[in-house]
Amino acid sequence: MHRVFRAAAAAAAVGLAPARRHRPPNWGAETARWLSGGREALNYDVVVVGAGPAGLAAAIRLKQLCRAADTDLSVCVLEKGAEVGAHVLSGNVFEPRALDELIPKWRQEDAPIRVPVSSDKFWMLTKNKAWTLPSPFDNKGNYVISLSQLVRWMAVKAEELGIEIYPGFAASEILYDENDENQIVAGVATNDVGIAKDGTKRETFQPGVELRGRITLLAEGCRGSLSETIIRNYKLRESGQGQHQTYALGIKEVWEIEEGKHEPGSVVHTVGWPLDTKTYGGSFLYHLDDRQLAIGLVVALNYRNPFLSPYDEFQKFKQHPAIGTLLEGGTCLQYGARTLNEGGFQSIPNPVFPGGAIIGCSAGFLNVPKIKGSHTAMKSGMLAAEATFKALVEGSSMDLYGENLKKSWIWEELYRARNYRPAFEYGFIPGMALSAVERYIFKGKSPFTLKHGEPDHEATDPANLHSPIQYPKPDGQVSFDVPSSLYRSNTNHEHDQPPHLRLRDPTVLERVNLPQYAGLESRYCPARVYEYVSDENGNPKLHINAQNCLHCKACDIKDPKQNIEWTVPEGGGGPGYTIM
Repeated sequence: MHRVFRAAAAAAAVGLAPARRHRPPNWGAETARWLSGGREALNYDVVVVGAGPAGLAAAIRLKQLCRAADTDLSVCVLEKGAEVGAHVLSGNVFEPRALDELIPKWRQEDAPIRVPVSSDKFWMLTKNKAWTLPSPFDNKGNYVISLSQLVRWMAVKAEELGIEIYPGFAASEILYDENDENQIVAGVATNDVGIAKDGTKRETFQPGVELRGRITLLAEGCRGSLSETIIRNYKLRESGQGQHQTYALGIKEVWEIEEGKHEPGSVVHTVGWPLDTKTYGGSFLYHLDDRQLAIGLVVALNYRNPFLSPYDEFQKFKQHPAIGTLLEGGTCLQYGARTLNEGGFQSIPNPVFPGGAIIGCSAGFLNVPKIKGSHTAMKSGMLAAEATFKALVEGSSMDLYGENLKKSWIWEELYRARNYRPAFEYGFIPGMALSAVERYIFKGKSPFTLKHGEPDHEATDPANLHSPIQYPKPDGQVSFDVPSSLYRSNTNHEHDQPPHLRLRDPTVLERVNLPQYAGLESRYCPARVYEYVSDENGNPKLHINAQNCLHCKACDIKDPKQNIEWTVPEGGGGPGYTIM
């Protein structure tokens, strides 16, 4: 499984690797070395964790700077998905601003960005009606795309520049410089593979690989496990903007619809039904090419009713008269789910740590009122790359990344958008009113900054304050049960491996979550990973179907006692998105 790394190491050892004009000081001649315990180590100038928009933009920008300066830095990108794009899920109405800066001639280079936004509608839904409201969005010049296809194209561009990309390997551990007392990050290690559930080594066992870098860039996406560890250990939230992050869960399908219903470039956003007035969220319908339609529902994870099921709310949404008629006669092609950062400006951490930086959605650069984060993620990667280049070639500090971030259009854009999301802490109607004032009167320059409410995991009410929600039965045509949806996500994990969903206290879910919150984890998870089944005495017992996991991270966020820890499974596991 580690043959790619070994091939690279062997090539370097016999002199087949490209010669580098710029080599780090005090490095040995060999690229790879063996450590105690049989773990192999590969040395790079820069290690990037995550082959999403931010990680690939950072890698590409680094190599562009190297070419311009007639020098070279070795760069590798590690991706836990089985292939680049397999774990990438987004709306996605794409704003090309950052891509214009990164690859100005992308229009001439067959980028999978072909459907310009042709119309922009905003609906308020009630149970049976769709009321048209003035659209608060400005999508002129934007495109409806598949982000998973875009990052595949970016990966090709990266490899053309000499960047080494390793899909199917999950970074599970932060490495530190053993010779420095300041806890300087020195790279990452992948997890061991071929370990059975009971902890024994199977015949397929291979130890993890250490990827050591002079600079490490974390681009894991929303709620990245290593990024969260770094943010916590270095107190980066406190030294940044100071407020906690808040999240939403996005559930999405891609359909092939009937020709007469397809309007390439049509964009529709909705608010209101099926969500109640105390739950923040909304839906989207984006018409791509080839009769494809991206449809999804986003539900803020600070919802209060423990009986709410985001998955079932989405299935219910599709049965609305204005939505169901669009889908009837069509075919659902793919399903997926992912959490997204909604904290915005108030929740940006200090993005720099000793030995590296956090970029993209790992840091939380989503513009909530725009419902866009790909362009800001890419720009943050480019800014981090520029700081990295100066740090390695000119000896400056990585703090330059944070300084330039605050001078960039990312900072200005997120500052102007800072009050939209927290306005809805007061409910749907006050939130809409405050958002209108912010947009049309203050234009993002209000003299105050609203704060977020309590963290998402603290927002859930006890079950005795609410009544169970009766959701309509899936019809198998427009709405579906979870197993049918999971099949369309192409999710797969090696069954015989240690669980990657760890309970800090195995008794909490049955002792606290079940009696106090009616076992809410069986509903917030969009893949039915958490399931209560009866034991031989008829008592409910928690069963974790880890093989179903979509890597959405909702459990890591929403669990009331923060008892569930999401860690990476074996590399290559998880969903296999192709058109998300």
